[in-house]
Amino acid sequence: MADRYSQVVNTPIVSTLARQLGLPRPVDLDRHQPGDPVIAGPVLTGAAPDGRLGRAVAAVLDSVKAERAGAEGEAKALVFDATGIADSTALVELQRFFYPAVPRLRRSGRVVVLGTTPELAGTPRAHTAQRALEGFTRSLGKEIGGRGSTAQLVHVDPGAEDQLESTLRFLLSPRSAYVSGQVVRIGKGVAKAPELDWERPLAGRTALVTGASRGIGAAIASTLARDGAAVVGLDVPQAGADLRAAMEALGGEAIELDITAEDAPGRLAERFGDGLDVLVHNAGVTRDRTIAKMPEERWSQLLEINLSSEERIDDALLDAGALGEGGRIVCVSSMSGIAGNSGQTNYATSKAGVIGMVESLAPDLAERGATINAVAPGFIETRMTGAMPIGPREAGRRLSSLSQGGLPVDVAETIAWFASPGSTGVNGNTVRVCGQNLLGA
Repeated sequence: MADRYSQVVNTPIVSTLARQLGLPRPVDLDRHQPGDPVIAGPVLTGAAPDGRLGRAVAAVLDSVKAERAGAEGEAKALVFDATGIADSTALVELQRFFYPAVPRLRRSGRVVVLGTTPELAGTPRAHTAQRALEGFTRSLGKEIGGRGSTAQLVHVDPGAEDQLESTLRFLLSPRSAYVSGQVVRIGKGVAKAPELDWERPLAGRTALVTGASRGIGAAIASTLARDGAAVVGLDVPQAGADLRAAMEALGGEAIELDITAEDAPGRLAERFGDGLDVLVHNAGVTRDRTIAKMPEERWSQLLEINLSSEERIDDALLDAGALGEGGRIVCVSSMSGIAGNSGQTNYATSKAGVIGMVESLAPDLAERGATINAVAPGFIETRMTGAMPIGPREAGRRLSSLSQGGLPVDVAETIAWFASPGSTGVNGNTVRVCGQNLLGA
């Protein structure tokens, strides 16, 4: 559904009035188009003394052929290595770099702060200082969001310096248009990352996407296919016509299957007995009611679809050895699973459970050379949100640093980053795709 408010408020006459009244004026976000550079504009870098990521950052910027910003002029991105901050008194290095740098940031700019995972920082004071970076980046994201710009914090484990490229490519690019205020952890890597064609990193790999007939699921399937994957889309038989049409457009395969069926895990394990590289758990439903009006059947049906069936499918595929080294599981959680939502006790329970599944399976998958991560979408422009009453719909759009809803492709691009063979150091993360929604963590 079109965001009429954004269209009207940015017309010349209304824009002036909106500015005077302090109304949100969402900007058009830069989004990736095939053939675009990773970042179209100069990158300004800085570092606190004794930072350890300077060479790694320089190598990535060289790899993407990024222009380096000079002492003056605009910058499309700001990258600051804060790993050398080992005491709270050294946090002033943030002010020293960003005070003159932020005014230089272009519309739809990018800010990435690189730190050390706090519990691995070495001393209590270093832990304290590194944890403080989160408050800085979340606040900065809210300060620059009005111009369509984003800010992220990336914790890099000691020894994981060589795992930075996939994540930095994603966060600097328009692919991360609707991701802001997030904390990402990069570890040493669960397997050796292969040499990649960064335009088609999934070439030669097979991806299964559940709930793929329309909306976010169809966007995920399309994006993974764009990145080279052979896509298999799955949905319930009732959505068969839409599913087949979506898969035909991608040259993919359609599987009509109810994932809650008793034989579903076994059938999928048999179908992918020769190997599956990417599994995206996207299928899900809502069955909204307050808990006082929630019969057991309504509760249990949703939990079966949104959580329990995913656990059984994971178990079946892992037991069969279908998902081996280099495998990726990506789950779609929700902001409701983080912040909660009135009338969605069942849905929020299931989506918080998805996050728990990611956290609990990450160590086991790491031993297999595989990873599991989750996205937690906020307000995304779909048929479902388009049918909401105007009040909640407009609140959902405006209550974020970017003052607008996201698009299905924003969720899909984040999943594609997790699914990339280059993201071998990204495991056990949940990243919100919500424009830095002002509710929740």
